[in-house]
Amino acid sequence: VQLQASGGGLVQAGGSLRLSCAASGRTFSRYIRGWFRQTPGKEREFVAAIDRSGVSTYYADSVTGRFTISRNNAENTVYLQMNSLKTEDTAVYYCAASTVYRPFVPEYWGQGTLVTVSS
Repeated sequence: VQLQASGGGLVQAGGSLRLSCAASGRTFSRYIRGWFRQTPGKEREFVAAIDRSGVSTYYADSVTGRFTISRNNAENTVYLQMNSLKTEDTAVYYCAASTVYRPFVPEYWGQGTLVTVSS
């Protein structure tokens, strides 16, 4: 599975941004999908995950109520809608895929996309 993330950029605090992660391969729907993020000097942290069907999701406490993960299996793409962004959301965001839903332990990683939230 190859993953390609996009959609990062610069946004003001309180604004919104949507990240996308396209996957190659015909087995996209077999994988749990998720997002992590990382800031310099810190470990990569879990953000959100979504099950194979797209029905069940869960989030890190820090983003619950502000971020929404979704997927389109027909388009082999997973999304992360980020609303009410805060400066502390600034990070490189990585998409990932796994065969295990919870805890979400990535088996495949995409390259990162930088999100910068200005005050």
